[in-house]
Amino acid sequence: MKYIVIIGDGMADLPISELDGKTILQSAKKPTMDYLAKNGRTGLAMTVPEGYPPGSDVANMSIFGYDPAVYYTGRSPLEALSMGVTLTGNDLAFRTNLITIGNADGTVGKDGPELDDAYIVDYSGGHISSDEAKELIEAVEKEFGNADFKFYPGISYRHLLVAQDDYGKECMFTPPHDITGQKAADYFPKGKEGDSASADAADVYTQMMAASYHLLKDHPVNQKRIAEGKLPANCIWLWGQGNAPKFELFEKIHQKTGAVISAVDLLKGIGICAGLDVIDVEGATGFLDTNYKGKADAAIEALKTKDFVFVHIEAPDECGHIGDYKKKMQAVEDLDSKIIAPLLEYAKSLDEPCQILVMPDHPTPVALKTHTSDPIPFVLYNTREENADGVQTFDEDSVKAGAMGTVYAPNLISIMVKNEKE
Repeated sequence: MKYIVIIGDGMADLPISELDGKTILQSAKKPTMDYLAKNGRTGLAMTVPEGYPPGSDVANMSIFGYDPAVYYTGRSPLEALSMGVTLTGNDLAFRTNLITIGNADGTVGKDGPELDDAYIVDYSGGHISSDEAKELIEAVEKEFGNADFKFYPGISYRHLLVAQDDYGKECMFTPPHDITGQKAADYFPKGKEGDSASADAADVYTQMMAASYHLLKDHPVNQKRIAEGKLPANCIWLWGQGNAPKFELFEKIHQKTGAVISAVDLLKGIGICAGLDVIDVEGATGFLDTNYKGKADAAIEALKTKDFVFVHIEAPDECGHIGDYKKKMQAVEDLDSKIIAPLLEYAKSLDEPCQILVMPDHPTPVALKTHTSDPIPFVLYNTREENADGVQTFDEDSVKAGAMGTVYAPNLISIMVKNEKE
């Protein structure tokens, strides 16, 4: 038995007026997902336990079969592992976004506004390239790095800060994709109420983030981007802090081997923690221009030696965060035709059964531009045992009538493996 798990990050949505009150999944041309729904078992999955933030870290950890209530220590430590950064003792990792701050109307002049009047224009610094971002993070490290703080460059806008001695662990930070269009100063770090130490740490991080704006807005990389009509990545934004996690190995739990294919450090970090092979695909960007064929080919190659392959596509989530329903529709249709279709074709050609699980990790409604914790649709299909449950299309509403009902997402991998044994 082989297993394919395909995650369309954030592709669930709310009804959209421009789509006559339909969701992206209800409107998109996705014949392969609909085929799976017609011939498989469907339902809703709760990927975010009550009391947890609806982040991709919590949601994807659930999909991989790890209960966040047991294993979750924060987002950034998972990304650190993917970047080859080892956390020890009380090392505290922070996601460090390169963001764009500018005027309230979304414009960014050559000089930029005063920081007190600046707004978060883009959480991704205009989806800055990794090479450009590396120069900026190196400038940040030169300015702020010391024995207590170390910055590491990552991919595109996603980078890492490691602080010593749990410094700022109790502070409150806000993900920048949750506050696009809001005044930056209103969301700088805050200390825990009644805790003077965390208040002092919050002040240090606030000053660092503010000073990064003055450092980066005039950097040659950003001045060149502005001249080319691109958004500058002119400020760092810290969030998602946590310590090193400890996972039980996936193979030990399920007696199955596996691999992960993703452009995102978070997913790679989960894979590393789980003891899965992490496969890098050239040209994988995490956006609409990602190398879909390369990912599909890599998944097929991995299945020749592994039992499981997890394929993660970030583009629907990114398009949800920028609030563009047309681009999100394209991302879902590309996922269907360029990833799911070739993998289904390959699965059917195998000399052994193959189960395919397709699902988002969480909704990222274009109207909200951020994640929600609502249960998400999923479909489980077996190439040798088609079990139609009457559902005709794969979307948020149709699967409510599915045979599998509502499932706690960390149990889905075990359900897949149990089905083989039955």
